[in-house]
Amino acid sequence: MKKLRVCMIGCGRISEMYAQVFKELSDLAEVVYAVDADLNKAKTFAEQFNGCKAINDYRQCMGDSIDVAHIATPHYSHHEIAIELMKNKIHVLTEKPIAINIPNADRMISVAEEMGIKLGVIFQTRYAKGCTHIKNIIDSGKLGKINCARSYLSWSRDKSYYADSDWKGTWEKEGGGVLIDQAIHSIDRIQWLVGSDVEWVEGNISNRNHEYLKVEDTAEALVKFRNGCLYHLYATNCFGYDAPIELEVVGEYGKVGMKQDLAWVDIDGEEYYEIIEENDEVIPGKAYWGNTHITQIRDFYTSVINNSPVKIDGREGKRALDIILSIYESSIKNKRIYKDIMEIGGNHD
Repeated sequence: MKKLRVCMIGCGRISEMYAQVFKELSDLAEVVYAVDADLNKAKTFAEQFNGCKAINDYRQCMGDSIDVAHIATPHYSHHEIAIELMKNKIHVLTEKPIAINIPNADRMISVAEEMGIKLGVIFQTRYAKGCTHIKNIIDSGKLGKINCARSYLSWSRDKSYYADSDWKGTWEKEGGGVLIDQAIHSIDRIQWLVGSDVEWVEGNISNRNHEYLKVEDTAEALVKFRNGCLYHLYATNCFGYDAPIELEVVGEYGKVGMKQDLAWVDIDGEEYYEIIEENDEVIPGKAYWGNTHITQIRDFYTSVINNSPVKIDGREGKRALDIILSIYESSIKNKRIYKDIMEIGGNHD
């Protein structure tokens, strides 16, 4: 089988994880370009792969039979880069968020569909074994009607985290603060587990302890799904350390949840049990990234090779963004935001 020719666009801190994944998936793909505005970063990344070229402009690789491009650049640039690549018939797998506003996300989705190109969005935490297990339980109906859900994120981000970046913690480049950067994975998992479109969103954001930023460091919201589930979320970057993320979904006949990578199941009439994530493939990087990037990337490559549907495509990748932007809007307008089902692309699978 011919290997996919891959381009890595953005060689910042998360690229160390991608480098290891690419080595593990060398039977499927070869990395032929490393791209970063800082050419030295691109060179450092490229040195890990034979024949990989370091460049500082992604456009330079578009005429060289690239099959897949990975985008790990600042949030605001995702849509522009992805659209240009897809128009040149290159499949795109971008880090979250898909974009920082809905019109740009919609443009990405439209171009992918018009060009017949695969577009995927990285939400690797869906692929954790415990998370997929409790998704199967919910979809099987064992919990009955889903009544409520919650997600709590209490992390720490100090001044140095933002000082090392020219885009983190900004509305115009990052698109927000703790919601769009850290809590987006929790929000994505809950909406995926619940499996319903959103009816309305009501929330508040504030900056409690990062006076040098204009974006939020704390947020809370209530989301009503069309299946009747009420979802409460809380997120802050003001805690003393990165505490384990907690998720919970409650139904008529029991409840399921996660504490970081540990999943638990408590169904009426059955014995409580837990599922601990086993790190079969050790991937470097931050612990909260998890070790499932490799699973999603392998899945995306398989979709490209077999021309099969992408599990977390543009429309799926847009769902968490839509909730986050609705929270921002609700906080600014101080009112509940009702959603049109067509705003996020039709029925939820």
